Amino acid sequence: MTHIVLVRHGQSTWNLEHRLQGQTMHVPLTDLGRAQAEQAARRVVELVAPGTAVISSDQLRAVQTAEPIARALGVAVATDARLREQALGRMEGKLPEELTPEPAPPGIDVADVRWGGGESLADVAARTRSFLTIDSPADGEIVLVTHGDTMRVILGVLDGRSHRHLDWDLIIGNGAVMEREVDPAALRDGEYDAE
Repeated sequence: MTHIVLVRHGQSTWNLEHRLQGQTMHVPLTDLGRAQAEQAARRVVELVAPGTAVISSDQLRAVQTAEPIARALGVAVATDARLREQALGRMEGKLPEELTPEPAPPGIDVADVRWGGGESLADVAARTRSFLTIDSPADGEIVLVTHGDTMRVILGVLDGRSHRHLDWDLIIGNGAVMEREVDPAALRDGEYDAE
């Protein structure tokens, strides 16, 4: 079994402004976000052994969150683009009130729509499943630093839910730390597949 610790990045400047971030790469943490990253590091060292790998989305806000965690565990941060937030295309950088409502096309589930020309939740599920099945250690521990919607999709994959049936009631605040035990072989063999 693999012990996976998931961490959402700390508050970013765009979280503070309520801007849609998506895969915008350069958005940094706020002072509060840096404090949340330090707090997450303190929590993570209680959950995993020193030397545990820390793999982060390559987006700045995630890397800045991963750095104190990696430092506390005595490792360097590794990055992987498959842990990025859902791409939101032309919606990125906009405030909610600047968006034009778009209905889902007839016959298509909202989770399968590529809003703003970005990615659908199905796309996010496919790339995160790829990471989990290829790069999760067969045994041991791993820390993943990622983003709110991506973390929700990963939790759905690990809990055997479809991207269409994610837990939207689950609150994943900035700096949140969550754990799962997973059998990577079962994940590779499709035992965690939903639908």
